[in-house]
Amino acid sequence: MKRMKPFSCFAVLLSLTPMAGLAGQDAGVPEGLPDALEFRSLGPALVSGRISDVAVDPQDPSIWYVGVSSGNVWKTVNRGTTWEPVFDDYGSYSIGAVTLDPVNPDVVWVGTGENASQRSAGFGDGIYKSVDGGGSFRHMGLERSEHIGDILVDPRDPDVVYAASQGPLWASGGDRGLFKTTDGGDSWERILHVSDDTGIADIVFDAFDPDVIYAASYQRRRHVGLLVAGGPDGKIFKSTNAGATWSEIMAGIPQVDLGRIALEVSPFQPGVVYALVAAQDEESGFFRSEDYGQTWTKMSDYIVVDPQYYGELFADPHRPGRVCAVDVNIHCTEDDGATFERLQARGVHVDHHEIVFDRDDPGYMMIGNDGGLYESWDGGQTWRHHGNLPITQFYRVGIDHREPFYWVYGGTQDNGTPGGPSGTRNSVGVRNADWVGIVGGDGFQARIDPEDHTIVYGMSQGARINRVDMKTGVSTSIAPPQSDEAGDTVLWHWDIPLTISRYDRNRIYALGSRLARSDNRGDDWEFISPNLSRQIDRDTLEVMGRVWPENAVWKNVFTNDYGIGVAFSESPFDPDYLIAGTDDGLIQITEDGGTTWRKIDGFPGIPELIYVSCVVASRHNPDRIYALFNNHKRGDFTPYVLRSDDRGATWTSIAGGIPYRNVAWDLVEDPEDENLLFLGTELGLWASATGGQGWIDLGSRSGLPTIPVRDMEIHEGMGDLVLATFGRGFYVMDDYTPLRFADPVTSAPATLNPVRDAWVYNPIRYYSAGSGAGDFTAENPPYGAVLTYSLSEALEGTDVQVALSVRDETGTLVGEVSVPNRPGWNRVTWDLRNRPPTAETEAGQRGGRRQAPLVEEGVYTATLEARVNGESRRLAEPREFRVRALPGSTR
Repeated sequence: MKRMKPFSCFAVLLSLTPMAGLAGQDAGVPEGLPDALEFRSLGPALVSGRISDVAVDPQDPSIWYVGVSSGNVWKTVNRGTTWEPVFDDYGSYSIGAVTLDPVNPDVVWVGTGENASQRSAGFGDGIYKSVDGGGSFRHMGLERSEHIGDILVDPRDPDVVYAASQGPLWASGGDRGLFKTTDGGDSWERILHVSDDTGIADIVFDAFDPDVIYAASYQRRRHVGLLVAGGPDGKIFKSTNAGATWSEIMAGIPQVDLGRIALEVSPFQPGVVYALVAAQDEESGFFRSEDYGQTWTKMSDYIVVDPQYYGELFADPHRPGRVCAVDVNIHCTEDDGATFERLQARGVHVDHHEIVFDRDDPGYMMIGNDGGLYESWDGGQTWRHHGNLPITQFYRVGIDHREPFYWVYGGTQDNGTPGGPSGTRNSVGVRNADWVGIVGGDGFQARIDPEDHTIVYGMSQGARINRVDMKTGVSTSIAPPQSDEAGDTVLWHWDIPLTISRYDRNRIYALGSRLARSDNRGDDWEFISPNLSRQIDRDTLEVMGRVWPENAVWKNVFTNDYGIGVAFSESPFDPDYLIAGTDDGLIQITEDGGTTWRKIDGFPGIPELIYVSCVVASRHNPDRIYALFNNHKRGDFTPYVLRSDDRGATWTSIAGGIPYRNVAWDLVEDPEDENLLFLGTELGLWASATGGQGWIDLGSRSGLPTIPVRDMEIHEGMGDLVLATFGRGFYVMDDYTPLRFADPVTSAPATLNPVRDAWVYNPIRYYSAGSGAGDFTAENPPYGAVLTYSLSEALEGTDVQVALSVRDETGTLVGEVSVPNRPGWNRVTWDLRNRPPTAETEAGQRGGRRQAPLVEEGVYTATLEARVNGESRRLAEPREFRVRALPGSTR
């Protein structure tokens, strides 16, 4: 619910249905194997993430729906004690609006594509509708809208719905403007259209007559390093006949280019309308009309810090004249906009996007911001944070190499750089309390010293890098210089590559417009490259078909500089062989440690000036390079993935079979199988076991929601794949190694895959003083030996059983697991306990039954067997594995 009201509170086809895996033989992955593997959500939830909209059931205030800017839609039926994601498997993850039918709140409307225009904005694929309280959703069209600003349902007729579409952020056209349906979404009519560059950012019903509608148009465009957040098409419109006709209502509004305009109406005084107007040339301010918008009076110069990111108003239903604006800090006026005061929200995260008032409790406020969801019952004096929504936006991930419980670190949008364990000995799992923060601000790449896991590097925007000693908590700033030896400015991206050399752990690289290297852990730096970009003056580039003046509305505010290195890789074969990619479409290569550089400025099938999102020097072939290109900020959602086997002289596309909209972000190679690749995209994770000849949607097949996978790491010792998702925290696939050297078609009747080491210890039972169901905990990795097997067909016979037996080095049977007798791939876990004790030794303390003892360290053998009438028959080759004791644990 955007605000409490008296009445209510192209491959496009692929995006219209839940994301389905496209498994083909070219992917080289056995059919069914991805379904046996599973991603585990690691969270965390302590820092939460960006909330865009909240809808509260008007008939049952315990039921809320939360739209997350890049984390899908969540539902609670108990006021936030527990949550369920209800929009995980559809064509978009980014949410701009969630609206309930005021008469039948089981009807839920979701507008995809967040209603903000900042540098990390996600795009959507239209409008969805649920008629069963979020149990399922149906796509209702406007698939080319990309960013839905608001949805209003007519309180008199649930089939009449209005959708404000801001339209594509990075290109013209699309389903842009104000749309209306009179048949519940089966068809839509565009009832207000300004231009192909201008959409509708905000709509509001009159508080006393829903046939009177106010709308604000918004002209804006963003490209890499470029932003124009307003233009001459910015207007306020009014309809008095339910949208049949419209008139401009601009008397008193500045006659200059306008940016985003936020609208609100008074719930007390008929005809009172408010407008927060971003404008050119210091003309911004808060405006009020008392004659239904026919004339406007400027009440004050107040404007939010960044209208493209905030820019919404909320009228207090209990206090006439009180209106609040979401901003870095919430500001409220008690006098119709003449003055604004900062809302005291001690201990609350900044950067707000949503406010909900309770119609029955004047002291209640709910706010949604970049740190999640908060509630106050005393007018904002104190706040409760919902620390159980795992919706953190991670740009990057870094891991250390401890076993089995390695630590995972990552940089987040506006929530610093947290780090925490991949698993714990605590039986409940990984809690919020197990995580720590190492760097504040917006967080990006985290790197861990490969020989000393207590030394962690983290950074925030602008290359503000810190070296953190986790033993002492001491954080040392090691930011590289902002200018070179000649005094020329070095540009640093929002999110820069940071790399520890594999050849010398004291050597680190940081890439901006020039490549910086330190050989003493960042205490001193030197630049080892010239400017690696095209050095284009961005003020000469066209936006919306023209070059805009310096005083254009919010031009390039809160936007990256342009002409910067954004991708980097060091060769595993040669310390002097380095590869860099830029945000303006260049790949630069040095083979002599930076003395000379070779520029590659053209690639087959790749647009010019394209952002290079990833470069990878192969760990298997010294001449092989992978390069990913990302052109979504030109409105092009094609996945561009190239491979070169001759150090960049020639290139071949390996993106065949990956659907449109899966913009490519990151690629990693398996350390053992050169043909096994993982590709992180805007909508999930893809895998290929054929070196990119074909791909399978591994994410959706293995339990990953529709979500961007921005970065990945492989823990070589554990065989785990760790993902940084932009909106759902970290995910781990524990032991993905069955994908290695996979044969998509096998004639063997049964297969037992290699078994990784298993760690034996006594889990710690965690007791708390009634913490309740609201505590967030991530599931631990499976305890025991993980066993993955396949059957070509179910074994025949009524008495046949399938089991995995485990024997020690003497051949003694020490354990067995009954497993499903079903065709396909399956995964089970042996709990590392000896066969059950005899009845004489079964009695335990307090009358319970004593668990079987844990096995000792050593080498064990697992065998897949068929059992019939007490006779055993081996089905597949046995597999040896080692059981290891967890250091420091007692048994």
